[in-house]
Parts: sequence; structure tokens; C-alpha cells
Amino acid sequence: MKHSLLSTSVALVAFALVSCSPNPADDVSQAEVSDPTESAPAESAPMVEGTVYTLTADSKLGFVGSKVTGKHEGGFEKFSGSFLVDVANKKLVENGEHTVEIDMTSTWSDNEKLTGHLKSPDFFDVEKFPTAKFTLSSAVATDAGYDLSGNLEFHGVTKGISFPAMVTVDEDGKTVAVKADFSINRMDFGVVYPGMTDDLIREEVVIQFNVVGKPAA
Repeated sequence: MKHSLLSTSVALVAFALVSCSPNPADDVSQAEVSDPTESAPAESAPMVEGTVYTLTADSKLGFVGSKVTGKHEGGFEKFSGSFLVDVANKKLVENGEHTVEIDMTSTWSDNEKLTGHLKSPDFFDVEKFPTAKFTLSSAVATDAGYDLSGNLEFHGVTKGISFPAMVTVDEDGKTVAVKADFSINRMDFGVVYPGMTDDLIREEVVIQFNVVGKPAA
């Protein structure tokens, strides 16, 4: 009997190790989440010089969500935005105006049924919240790249978030590329659907930010 129980226990542990998939969020930085940043009144804000770069069709915004048994990739087909670039010094203007607006109805995923579920009230509720917006308020250069901070308006909730990124302005100033992979906790933004009891959805979601901008016409 003892041998039988031991064998069963070992089998259950082995099954659990095999069936529980790794969390993709463990491989990226976790964004710092805070209360939203207050915008300075327009009349008191300092004049900021720079060149406006608008996002091109080469830009991509994606995400990776996971649960106990696996993961799914997805993203957004429609979004727009711009960055203010100090071309002479090949960097983002630290306190310039930088925004990205997402059409949440353009959500896609690697599973058609899941795509429909993501758009439903269980998750993004795109009928009620058709757009999301990230407004960058600070872009501070570091030895490793940039620390980006701003407000994320998503699912009817606005939070301040900060995360590391790589920003590259090419030598002739024709393009600026911003790349960042980081995770957020969906619970912070009111997306609380737990999933099935035996296949719970993880709270962490990886955001894949890989956008390219060119000088506005």
C-alpha cells in the first residue's frame, strides 16, 4: 500500500511539473505601477523643441498572456502615435509630448475563439472601452537605454507606469525606434476574469512594444 501511495504521489508531482507552463512574464522587466501623473497646466509648461515623428506601418504592439497550461500571443492591428525627438542629440525629448493610441476593436490573437473572448466584457470590453492610450511624460536616458514613464489609460482605468526601453535614432535622423518588453498586472486595470478553475489565467501580461517613427510630413 505504501509503495502504491508513493508511486501515485510521484506521478502526480511529475504530471504537475509537465502540465504547468512557464510564466513568460518571468523573462521581462515588471513595470512599476503608480497613481497617474498630473499634467502641468499648458500656460506653465516650458516650451519644448524637437521634431515630431509619427508611427509607421512597421510598428508593432503585441502582448503575451498565459495560464497554467500554456500561453497565447496577440496584439493590435490599428494604433497611431508620435514622439518628439531631439534629432541633433539623437534622443527623445525628455519632457516632450509622446503618445500612442490603440484601437482596442482591432485586437487579434493566435486563436479566433480567444480573440472574440478578449473583446468581450470578460476582458477588454471593447464595446465599452474602444480605445486605450499611453501618454509618455518622461523619457530619461540611462546607461542601459531609457526609463520611460507615463500614464496608461486602459479598460476605463488610468495608472502611471514606468519601464525600461531601448530608443534608437539613426545617423541621418530618418527614423526613431522604440523597443520595450515588460509586464503589467491586468488586475491593476480591472481585468479580473480568472479563467477555468483547473486552468487559471495568470495575472501578469507581457507587453511587446516595438514601434518605428519617421518625421511627420
